[in-house]
Amino acid sequence: MHAAVQKPIPTRLLLDAYRSGIFPMAEAREDSEIFWVEPRERAVIPLDGLHLGRSMRRVLARDRFAVTCDTAFEQVIARCAEPRPDQPDSWISRRIEASYVALHKAGHAHSIECWQEGELVGGLYGVAFDRVFCGESMFSRADNASKVALAWLVAAMRRAEFCLLDCQFMTGHLASMGAVPIDQAEYLRRVRAARGTPAMTIADAVAWFQAVGAGDRVGDGAGDGDAAGAVPAGASSPGKLIAQFLTQTS
Repeated sequence: MHAAVQKPIPTRLLLDAYRSGIFPMAEAREDSEIFWVEPRERAVIPLDGLHLGRSMRRVLARDRFAVTCDTAFEQVIARCAEPRPDQPDSWISRRIEASYVALHKAGHAHSIECWQEGELVGGLYGVAFDRVFCGESMFSRADNASKVALAWLVAAMRRAEFCLLDCQFMTGHLASMGAVPIDQAEYLRRVRAARGTPAMTIADAVAWFQAVGAGDRVGDGAGDGDAAGAVPAGASSPGKLIAQFLTQTS
């Protein structure tokens, strides 16, 4: 039997915390208590600096995974909370999980999902406010699935004219994808600079890449300035479009 779950963290409190540069964690999956974290150093991925190697570009271009946004948020966070070989327990407690599900329902938490033959094999989730996205966790059950999810997120953020992608703590994996460390004071400065409304939602940006890449519509030029990047010509699939779009500046 699971331990009793306390009430979710109020949505307004969570958003205020993120705007102040702090976020919740737990000691273990069944822990009903949380603690607030304010890192001295943050990992961020510059939206024009995602590292895509040649093999990763091929994975994207071949559309190995079907990519969606916000279609399986609860499944993604549950998969992220599962034990891993190097992490037998999870900081994503059931209370934290319930809190982010509520935040998702309020429109401020989002997921990118990767599917293979109808099975969810990778993805990530995080919190969006103003023109900031704070990545929380990712998982992968197939080679490169989480990297593909991250590539789609970065492309969608650029298309939607977001400014800041926060990855919280630096890891070797994130560094290999282009993450760089900044101190907390600089992070808060960038959060303040990212105030305002994005050109579109992340979900709409993902849908745009899917439609244009599939030839269902053509780029209309909206949001195609310096922040979003020009729409590549000649893409014949969503994955090829994403790969071309990102390698313009990567």
